[in-house]
Amino acid sequence: MRSYQYRAHSERHRTERIGWLRAAVLGANDGIISTASLVAGVAAANASHANIMTTAVAGLVAGAMSMAAGEFVSVYSQADTEKADLERERQELAADGEAEHRELTAIYVHRGLEPELANHVATQLMAHDALGAHARDELGISEALSARPLQAAMASALSFAVGAAMPLAVVALAPAHSLLVWTVVSAACLLALLGTIAALVGGTPIVKSALRVTFWGTLAMAVTAGVGALFGAVV
Repeated sequence: MRSYQYRAHSERHRTERIGWLRAAVLGANDGIISTASLVAGVAAANASHANIMTTAVAGLVAGAMSMAAGEFVSVYSQADTEKADLERERQELAADGEAEHRELTAIYVHRGLEPELANHVATQLMAHDALGAHARDELGISEALSARPLQAAMASALSFAVGAAMPLAVVALAPAHSLLVWTVVSAACLLALLGTIAALVGGTPIVKSALRVTFWGTLAMAVTAGVGALFGAVV
């Protein structure tokens, strides 16, 4: 009888990056947009350079903490839901393994396997790891896509801080009389770069990703600058 030995290989897929990539892109994007928009709004209101710098620093710190807390709570809720589903599945396996076997077989038949082969596959997979088989094929929970709250929170906070630090550097270095222009243009360029990096890492169309991120970020800055200019004129 021929024996088969599984040999691991080094192939990696982009879905393995989806957790931290989502949090990192969201954090950096929000860091650039929110901080640049704050600066644009305050600058358009004719605030002093010191006030603009204070606003940018406060926006960086508050935004990073907010992103970390929000991401942690959100992803932790997802993790709790996954744990509850797994516990329910564990109880169902213990209570009626035959019904769970039929359910798994039906899933494989629906995916295109012949009933006899589907039954055989379900039998072998459940003999190896029944809960793991149902987690993957019935619940859609896998190790690569499972919720990791702390990882997501740290990625969001760090990426937000990095993104927000760039408009902050512009405030510190750009001439006061053209600070608004420098802020908007540099932020738009950074957003385009971020969209490009995200597309390269995620394997999505580069131009589409860069344009989407830049458009919405520029729109946010324009609206905020408009409100700031209106507020400054009223005051």
